[in-house]
Amino acid sequence: MNILVVEDERNLADAIVHIIEGDAQHADAVYDGRAGLRAALSGAYDAVVMDIMLPGMDGNEIVHEMRRQGVSVPVLMLTARTSLDDKVKGLDAGADDYMTKPFEAPELLARLRALTRRRGDVLIDEVTFADVKLDLSTHDLSCRDAVVHLSGKEFEVMSILMTSSARVVSKQDLLSRVWADSEASENSVEAYVSFLRKKLAHIGSKVQITTLRMLGYRLEVLAD
Repeated sequence: MNILVVEDERNLADAIVHIIEGDAQHADAVYDGRAGLRAALSGAYDAVVMDIMLPGMDGNEIVHEMRRQGVSVPVLMLTARTSLDDKVKGLDAGADDYMTKPFEAPELLARLRALTRRRGDVLIDEVTFADVKLDLSTHDLSCRDAVVHLSGKEFEVMSILMTSSARVVSKQDLLSRVWADSEASENSVEAYVSFLRKKLAHIGSKVQITTLRMLGYRLEVLAD
């Protein structure tokens, strides 16, 4: 399992990562809300451990946006907020479980196992669009027997486009989700879209990334 930890207290975040990896799982930590949203939307994780009070964007907002965009990854809220109202807000936002600090490591691990077990056979290993498949664990993009590996940013852009299906994704949306913590410009988006177009052509896919002037990008299928 691959677990995302979103926690702004770095020592605590790193301690949670250590606990999870001691249970033979893999974990990554991010330390602010916008980076947390970007990582949670990437499709690379099987569960998320989420603080509520985060800089940039709070945990409830992140979970709400995940669910709005159709991301069903289980979320465990781990927070110092203990009131019933806080728990209700977190669960209503789309969280799957709620645990308060301080916590015991065995209980944290047990709750994560329960969340990922609950997903059972619906754990998503890949996303598809027309004749293209994107492997969420290896970052390989394939069409029939042809396969090409995507870089980190290529993978994030492609996964957003594929999970958005035929919906238009704006350049600003891609910038905020893929380059949230950098000074990147729309030129960066254009460059990576160009890279992906070349890779789609390389594997012989009928899928193309179409530019809609003043709107953004969407995936379309070339007619025979």
